[in-house]
Amino acid sequence: MSRSTSVAARERRHVRVRQKVSGTAERPRLSVFRSLNHIYAQVIDDSRGHTLVTASTLDAEITGDSKKKNKSGRAEMVGALLAKRAVEKGIKQVAFDRGGSKYHGRVKALAEAARKGGLQF
Repeated sequence: MSRSTSVAARERRHVRVRQKVSGTAERPRLSVFRSLNHIYAQVIDDSRGHTLVTASTLDAEITGDSKKKNKSGRAEMVGALLAKRAVEKGIKQVAFDRGGSKYHGRVKALAEAARKGGLQF
């Protein structure tokens, strides 16, 4: 599979997921984007089009500790940080949007860490 084909396939999967999952004020969407080296997560209210909370491996709170961990370990740190920030803002329930990626590896590690941090989905 060439790069352009795999990227297009992920985008098609993401469109399918987004047809079923949308965020509301009561239950915003937790969106995950996984690049080659980093992982990004956002909690989004789609009804207003606003991002409520963000976290990524590029955050200052994570970069210092993440040097010693593998990518899945960094994803767990991002999930825990995102959950902490969301709970501080009063968000307890979210709809999980895996962004076209399989629920496996880094995406799964982020989701499980967010659940441990207090988010329900």
